[in-house]
Amino acid sequence: MSAFLTRLIGPRIPDEELRANRARYLTPTVIFMAARILLLVSIFFPYWHMELEAPQYPNGLFLTAYVNNLTEDVKEIDGLNHYIGMRPLGEAASFERAASVYLMIAMVLMVEVAAFVHSKWAVLLAIPVIGFPVGFLVDLYYWMRHFGLNLNPQAPLSSSVKPFVPTVLGEGGIGQFKTYAELGTGYWLAVVSGALIIVGFYFHRRAYRPLTLSATQNLKAAE
Repeated sequence: MSAFLTRLIGPRIPDEELRANRARYLTPTVIFMAARILLLVSIFFPYWHMELEAPQYPNGLFLTAYVNNLTEDVKEIDGLNHYIGMRPLGEAASFERAASVYLMIAMVLMVEVAAFVHSKWAVLLAIPVIGFPVGFLVDLYYWMRHFGLNLNPQAPLSSSVKPFVPTVLGEGGIGQFKTYAELGTGYWLAVVSGALIIVGFYFHRRAYRPLTLSATQNLKAAE
C-alpha cells in the first residue's frame, strides 16, 4: 500500500493483533452498524408533528412530516392558510423531500465506509449524519419563515393578518388559530444515530490511533 493510501485510509490490522484484541476493533464497527440501522429506520417514522386548533375544527387539524412527505390534514390546513395568503404546504421543501431518501441512503453508505477507514479522515464521512438533525430543523425553520413572511396580499384576510414566523416547536398561533408543534420519533432516531457515531469515534480513535502512530513512524523511517 502506498504512503498516501496509508495516511488516507489508515493502517490495516495485523492478524495477530486482531486475534488478541478483537473486541477493541469490533466495538466501533458494531456501534457504527447500529447508527446506520437507526438512520435507515427513521425514514419510516414521523420527524415532526403539528396540531392546529381552529374554531371551525373543534377536534383540531393535524400535520405530520416525514423526511419525504406530508400526511394527515394537509388539504384542510392549506384551505385555512389560503385565506391568510400562505402558499400550499406541498410547495415547501419540495426538493428536500424528493431527494431525502437518496440522501439518507448516501449517508448510511458513508458511515459504512467510515468503519473501514482507520484514520482521522473517517470523521469527515460521518459529519453529514451528525449534523443532519440540526440541518432538518434549520430547513424546517427556513420554509416556515419564508411562507409566513411572504403572504399573498390579495388573500381574503390579508388585511387582518400581518406577515409572521410560524412556531416550529412548542405553542404558537396567529389570530384565532393555535398551533402545537413537536419533534417526532424519526427525528429522535436520527439524533440517537448521530450520538452513536460520536461514541463510535471515541472507540475508533482508541483502537486505531496506536496503529496509525506506529505506521507513521515506519513511513518516516522508510523515507
